[in-house]
Amino acid sequence: MSNSKSLNNSKLWFERVMAILAAINLCLVLFNLSYISWRDRYLQYVPRIVIAYDPVKGIESHRETEKYLNTIDELKNQVSKTGLQSPQVETQLAELRRLSAEMIVNNPFAAANKSGTLEKIKNKMRAHMNEESAKKAFAIFWTQEYLAQNGWTNEFMFFNQQIRPLIATNYYRRIGENGEYIDYFWLIDLPFVCIFAVELLIRSYYIKRRYPSFSWLNAILWRWYDLFLLLPFWRWLRTITVIIRLDQAQILNLQPIRQEIHLGIVSNFAEEITEIVVVRVINQVQGSIRRGELVSWFLQKENLRPYIDINNVNEVEAIAAILVQTIVYQVLPKIQPELVAILQHNLEGALNNSPVYRNLQNLPGVTKIQTQLSEQLATQITTNLYNALVTTVEDPVSAKLSSQLVQRFSEALGEQIQQKHVLLELQSLLVDFLEEVKLNYVRRLSQEDFNKILEQTRQLRSVRSGTREVG
Repeated sequence: MSNSKSLNNSKLWFERVMAILAAINLCLVLFNLSYISWRDRYLQYVPRIVIAYDPVKGIESHRETEKYLNTIDELKNQVSKTGLQSPQVETQLAELRRLSAEMIVNNPFAAANKSGTLEKIKNKMRAHMNEESAKKAFAIFWTQEYLAQNGWTNEFMFFNQQIRPLIATNYYRRIGENGEYIDYFWLIDLPFVCIFAVELLIRSYYIKRRYPSFSWLNAILWRWYDLFLLLPFWRWLRTITVIIRLDQAQILNLQPIRQEIHLGIVSNFAEEITEIVVVRVINQVQGSIRRGELVSWFLQKENLRPYIDINNVNEVEAIAAILVQTIVYQVLPKIQPELVAILQHNLEGALNNSPVYRNLQNLPGVTKIQTQLSEQLATQITTNLYNALVTTVEDPVSAKLSSQLVQRFSEALGEQIQQKHVLLELQSLLVDFLEEVKLNYVRRLSQEDFNKILEQTRQLRSVRSGTREVG
């Protein structure tokens, strides 16, 4: 017992380790998929991530925007050396005016799908300079007169806080010979894929040993969800694998979610399925009636279609025999007092309706004698009838005669039913009746409150689970 428990614990810990490894891989996959859209935030709050991960995505600084920012740094250094009004500063300001115009015209942000960032830069500069033209706003901003009049320090601080971070988000992403963006994430993903591939092969080997009739393909498909861990594309599908593995490793409990999903599917399709099933059954019965199969079954005839018998027993006769014996030996003895009372009441009613007896009631003691006589007569009649039934059941001759009577009755009934007008009328009435059932009751059945049914199902499951725990 302890060896088995130890083995189960080891297996559980292995499942947990592999589930956590798959979860780590999924986190890397999701980070890689979201890196481009979240790069601006990483650059603002955690720039080290950008420095480390840009090479993986083939991202480099854009030449134009990098040159623009470098020129601003040179301008700052030059102002600190020679002052704002020096010729060297004027030369660099002229260069910035030219570069600003080129940035607006050439839109170096378009290659990175960041044209919206350029629009933000233009809007901020228009609002700051109170100009309608972004080109004119930049041209005025990068002049000695404007910077001296409004304060070099304040204007430079505005640019560094409002404009420079937006320009710094621009980048250039290299394209490979296949025409796609370079992405070296597969090198990070490869060790995980190798581990999961070896694991899948080992698991498939043990599955094939456990089920020798399985092919290798069947063994691999037994854990179909693990195949998502090996795909070099659609890596987001690994979410399915990770969720299943975390549940199997008992790190997450997804049983309530699974139950809700199953019940949700049932509630969505139950109404349609109910209609389809019931209507299909009714249609099949209607078809059998139209083809005469129902009448053929009832009469045990094989002239319309061969009847398939699986045990060489006439089930109708066997059921009838069981019912007759149950009624005669068990039911009738128990209800005999009630039968006597009913028969006595009817006899008294018949006597009371007789004019002769009404005249005799005036004589003393006649009423008492009538009650005793009715009771004795009812008891005798009931007893005689019961004995006759028992004799009929137990006496072979009576049983044979009864069987012949039933057989002859069935034959006579069949002959009359098989008359064309009777048969057609019965079939027509039965088909119309089933059609009315379909129209009046199937819709009501399908519209039944399935939420109540699902709630009852939930309660039954909770009762069963509670019973197992107690047991």
